[in-house]
Amino acid sequence: EQKVSKEASSYLTNLYNTGNPFGNPPADRDDLLKIAPKYDETKEVLYWVGCMGAYDPRDRQIAETVIYLLKKANVNFGILGSEEKCSGETARRIGEEGLFQTLAASNIETFNKYNVKTIITSCPHCFNTFKNEYPDLGLNVNVIHHSEFLSGLIKEGKLKVKNSGAMVTYHEPCYLGRGNEIYDEPRFVISSASELKEMENSREKSFCCGGGGGNYWYNVEKTESISHIRMNQAIETKAGELGVACPFCMAMFSDAARTMNLEDKIKIKDISE
Repeated sequence: EQKVSKEASSYLTNLYNTGNPFGNPPADRDDLLKIAPKYDETKEVLYWVGCMGAYDPRDRQIAETVIYLLKKANVNFGILGSEEKCSGETARRIGEEGLFQTLAASNIETFNKYNVKTIITSCPHCFNTFKNEYPDLGLNVNVIHHSEFLSGLIKEGKLKVKNSGAMVTYHEPCYLGRGNEIYDEPRFVISSASELKEMENSREKSFCCGGGGGNYWYNVEKTESISHIRMNQAIETKAGELGVACPFCMAMFSDAARTMNLEDKIKIKDISE
């Protein structure tokens, strides 16, 4: 019925025109090639930066951190730069199936061109889409979230991690936890570097940050924001840091910390940080 909000309409238009939801030039993705090698067939691992990692200033810091850690562990990896396009996950959630399939076909063509075998991504939305939805369209690769990959590097001794003693609580991303039952690896990464304090509603009893299902691109009418409810649970743990493993969770909780005047009480960090 074409009943989409102004924000969602703008999102879909940008995605159609530029291959990313922000409407930024695709060439801007090449900026990270200053610090990361370009992917080619000699590389073993493709690090998929994602739209948030490429264009959102806060999530760009996470992409830079993951790149730093991959280099530190001597991983033979590369990134695609401007050859990346949005995975199309949110377009499918909103209901734009045609646009999703167009983006998926383009990305699969790129993966096949380089004979990609393993993809690491920091975004659980991209992770779930590549792992569970792209195979229906012909993709056959090993897909790993960065929490799993970093956990492996620490266990293998390729990354030496010193425990800071900081108290950290962890919010479960939907597509990592309930969606794909990846609970232990993010906690192992956090516990290697700090003291983990669980929130009320954790693991399979966790819930969305409020940005899933395309809601990040909508102005959702509500009485109390889900992100505020969750932030109150984080504060109850008395942890000084809230660990996240998803760019949308990062954006939602950073905004909640600002609007609730909690920025001095709790820092929002990706588990890689």
